[in-house]
Amino acid sequence: MKNRFELSRRQWLTGAAGISAVGALGLRPDFAEAKGPMAKAQAPYYYRFKLGDAQATVVSDGPLPLGDPSKAFLGLSADEIKQQLTDNFLPLDNALLEQNVLVVNFGNRTVLFDTGMGNAKDFGPTTGKLQETLKQAGINPNTIDAVVMSHAHIDHCGGNCNDKGKSLFPKAQFYIAQSDFDFWTDEAKAGGPLKSFIAQARKNLLPIRDRLKFFKDNEEFLPGITAMAAPGHTVGHTIFNIQSGGKQLAYIGDLTHHPTLLMKKPLTEFAYDTDPKQSAQTRVKYLTTFAQNRTPILAYHFAWPGIGHVAKDGDGFHYYPAPIDLASKV
Repeated sequence: MKNRFELSRRQWLTGAAGISAVGALGLRPDFAEAKGPMAKAQAPYYYRFKLGDAQATVVSDGPLPLGDPSKAFLGLSADEIKQQLTDNFLPLDNALLEQNVLVVNFGNRTVLFDTGMGNAKDFGPTTGKLQETLKQAGINPNTIDAVVMSHAHIDHCGGNCNDKGKSLFPKAQFYIAQSDFDFWTDEAKAGGPLKSFIAQARKNLLPIRDRLKFFKDNEEFLPGITAMAAPGHTVGHTIFNIQSGGKQLAYIGDLTHHPTLLMKKPLTEFAYDTDPKQSAQTRVKYLTTFAQNRTPILAYHFAWPGIGHVAKDGDGFHYYPAPIDLASKV
């Protein structure tokens, strides 16, 4: 045994020396000739997890870049923004948001929450991926029974219909707050500063009007899904408590867009809010409740897949992303 060990060790040292000599001469050993091609695309963009008896999948409509953070997050000085972003290892020049679309299969029905930007390119070319990522996740749009919208902003209802006004979820019932539908489809606003948002809402909501139902605050409008009015971001912005098999998840839509800039100082105002002060108060109210109850959340705009918890941190909050679990059965 000893002699065999010494022989193999001697062979290994001899081989290593040979490789070193080849390298020193500028030559390459044969195994270095086998070059792997560079990948041309990211890996499939979905994540599945269990929610009680239901199967949940997070897919993406693609990253949404807001650009200069100081233009969107109001009331913070340039130094405060820089400090918060630097402390959290985030870029200073571009507030990059995600679009985490949730699909929940309850066994007897499949519900999709928000539909992304569709073909609109108001925020650049990286959005509009929903149909592609649904396909990657093995989810056929024809199997979606309900589409639930947190509000009627362009990045939450923009994927309802194609450019010809045909529904991209042909068998689905659609749900939204009536106040948001009325506000964002109002033709009188079409020529104002909200022109693009109004146009997209009309394009994606009016063709499905006969399949649209309105929920009310605290209504369990679908089994296991309860609406919770969260106004301010829009007049009818709504978040949802999703329950199955004794487990729950809060789908918080746009309650907070950023895991740092609207969390550390939650009364910071956001430029895209219809009523920024009301939105800030709503944010504090619900984040306080989620922190106290240790309720897991799914944030539409946080880094993918957007699942985690919030906890009180002084006068503000801290977001703790949940670890991705690829071992558990789904």
